[in-house]
Amino acid sequence: MLLDTYGRQAVDLRVSLTDRCNLRCTYCMPEEGLQWLGKSDLLTDEEIVRLVTLAVRELGVREVRFTGGEPLLRPGLVSIVTACAALEPRPEISLTTNGIGLARTAAALKSAGLDRVNVSLDTLDPELFHTLTRRHRHHDVLAGLAAAEAAGLTPVKLNAVLMRGVNEHEAPDLLGWCLERDYQLRFIEQMPLDAQHGWDRTRMVTAGEILERLRTRFALTPEPSAARGAAPAERWLVDGGPATVGVIASVTRPFCRACDRTRLTADGQVRNCLFATGETDLRTALRSGAGDAELAALWRAAMWGKKAGAGIDDPDFHQPDRPMSAIGG
Repeated sequence: MLLDTYGRQAVDLRVSLTDRCNLRCTYCMPEEGLQWLGKSDLLTDEEIVRLVTLAVRELGVREVRFTGGEPLLRPGLVSIVTACAALEPRPEISLTTNGIGLARTAAALKSAGLDRVNVSLDTLDPELFHTLTRRHRHHDVLAGLAAAEAAGLTPVKLNAVLMRGVNEHEAPDLLGWCLERDYQLRFIEQMPLDAQHGWDRTRMVTAGEILERLRTRFALTPEPSAARGAAPAERWLVDGGPATVGVIASVTRPFCRACDRTRLTADGQVRNCLFATGETDLRTALRSGAGDAELAALWRAAMWGKKAGAGIDDPDFHQPDRPMSAIGG
């Protein structure tokens, strides 16, 4: 098992497959100038499968989420999913994606064993999408969402980040649009994980503000707390249910006490927290011939040292050097 000193067990593994992305979202990346990981720095497909296998068979992981950057840019994605779906015990396998390329890969990923997808979409307006992402790819994301639904990668979950003075007014429209299509919407507070370190807490749209905007159109009833478990999203029944909307309030309402995640970066580093400033190197040990027992011991030690919380409200909080695109979501 992957335990820490506060009694939490990590059963949810987030695996970043690449630091590259085909969008340049303003809250994540600068328009130009990022230094990408070299090919030799990235874990190979076989190394990823070996570490996921170790996590599932020896360390108690039950859920595997592939992230990036943009994981659909990973050429071996389908084969990686196939290998992980063949594991015993079989983990739940999901994917977080910007949706570009999903129209042509959704069916293959479903056949490989992918269970569901989370797609990022912050606006229904194509021109505002271009402003936020610096790319004209809004139609590709919509096509990807439709393809995921058609392929049975359900429930399709949609993640949205609201930016003050940019798209915050769209909260009710996004929820109404998702309700019509049976997508599950989750709003995420903007977090200090941008490559340019330009995050400003005063400009962040808070969970409270998001809910206030949604209530201008919808009646929201808190879902019973027992239903949340270790999930990061607080959920509300919309107009009495059964549909729900969630808010992931990583900044204003941290959920560290129930965290059950462990993270593996695209270059083989274990991170015990999204906001961690330190990492444990599995890649070097792996390539030096370490056996499963040694790798498992390194992973356990990394998680044992996990702090009580992310410390985002602490006066001495420092944003991680590596951005979201490098460490995975």
